Amino acid sequence: MKAPDMTDLVLVLGDQLSPGLPSLRQTRPEAADILMVEALSESRYVWHHRKKTALILSAMRHFAAELEATDRRVIYHRLDQDEPCRDFTDAVTRALARRDYDRIIVTEPGEWRLRTEFESWQARFGVPVVILEDDRFLCSHGRFNAWAEGRKQLRMEYFYREMRRETGLLMEGDKPAGGQWNYDADNRKPAAGDLFMPRPHHVEPDAITRDVLDMVAAHFPDGFGDLEPFCFAVTRRDAEAALEHFIATALAGFGPYQDAMLKGEAFLYHSVLSAYINIGLLDPLTVCRRVEAAWQAGDVPLNSAEGYIRQIIGWREYVRGIYWREGPDYVRRNALNATRPLPAFYWSGETDMACLADTVRQTRREAYAHHIQRLMVTGTFALIAGIDPHALHEWYLAVYVDAFEWVEAPNTIGMSQFADGGLLGSKPYAASGAYIDRMSDYCGDCRYKVKDKTGPDSCPFNSLYWDFLDRNADTLRGNPRLGPVYRNWDRMDEGKRQAYRDRARDVIDAL
Repeated sequence: MKAPDMTDLVLVLGDQLSPGLPSLRQTRPEAADILMVEALSESRYVWHHRKKTALILSAMRHFAAELEATDRRVIYHRLDQDEPCRDFTDAVTRALARRDYDRIIVTEPGEWRLRTEFESWQARFGVPVVILEDDRFLCSHGRFNAWAEGRKQLRMEYFYREMRRETGLLMEGDKPAGGQWNYDADNRKPAAGDLFMPRPHHVEPDAITRDVLDMVAAHFPDGFGDLEPFCFAVTRRDAEAALEHFIATALAGFGPYQDAMLKGEAFLYHSVLSAYINIGLLDPLTVCRRVEAAWQAGDVPLNSAEGYIRQIIGWREYVRGIYWREGPDYVRRNALNATRPLPAFYWSGETDMACLADTVRQTRREAYAHHIQRLMVTGTFALIAGIDPHALHEWYLAVYVDAFEWVEAPNTIGMSQFADGGLLGSKPYAASGAYIDRMSDYCGDCRYKVKDKTGPDSCPFNSLYWDFLDRNADTLRGNPRLGPVYRNWDRMDEGKRQAYRDRARDVIDAL
């Protein structure tokens, strides 16, 4: 037990806005100063979407006020003060210049980059540094590593079943509700436009948020993305209202239509709650229990409840485990030796490919695209075009409001780009235009013809798909899930194969 006269410096990050944060739970209000920092380095280490910057800074300022209302002493550094803090080390240096502290306490950050910085402080400042594991997640590092130990492949499905058993979510005794663990086969329907399509919960900016929006507009006039309209929740109360709104209006349709894409429909039946969970405004287990309760009450079908819960206790926890287990070099892996630079249209949306143009322009407006737009449009194109996976990783980290490295990097490096060589995914998510045509309405008025396989008017996805398989044959031919695909390639006459190569070269040259 800490001596009564000791004083701690407790750093709280912009994605740690939870009253139950370990570092807050373990300190008494009268014996700790809470340090919160709008650091220049965090705004600039990648080119963040301006909505993302505004969400985090406004949520931080609201959380600081919440802490002060419970008699916590808060030291808050704003980005727009006369001498903003360069980084967290700068902020700690200033705090130590004001007074002596017995300990610096932090809850583990979500990036190796920051953990390395924090671990340097004890030697730098001569003050003990305590880094606490973030128990807002359901699976500790030790628990994940114990599950992963000795496995040749770390497949999410088996991890997910363990998490279902441990949490008891959607369980009937020791059996999964409905007799199946996974209802993904029921969740692949294309959607049709509907005047009554649900919309995410809209929050009108208050005075604090309006002040942040003005500051972001002034400090980042050339930053990526539209800053307004801004309708994100920035408080716990509003985030909880957004959760209830999703359950009432969209959850029932989430299951069958979660993979669907429609022009002009950014959200469809998706919750748009991931940013609130990732910055700490919503508790992941509480969210899952509310979804389970909606199913138990008969308000939503089992496939929708299961599909949503799987994303949180399955996929979200799984990718975090991968990130911390694999180490800081994970983001630099490049198993397929892809080296092409990221095309400029990933920033501008200026391309004749309708699916990419719509997804990128939507990303510019909303700081949001749902998982299939990320995986099967922007991700698949980068994969089959041979784009450098680290460049794509930095793009995803920059442009999406819910992107933090622990969750974004495994999704990009592992699942989307197969750059970890199959550690996370059993095969590359390569696809031709047929998948996009089946799951969306993008292809109908696209300048390219999805039915054409080669030629100047053919969908670029078609030739790039086969060219990707051809140029990576030495690495991928032995993958059992790709055996039938390579047999199809081998049965083609050489003239047809060369036509695919020639069209792919034209597409790549045009990038």
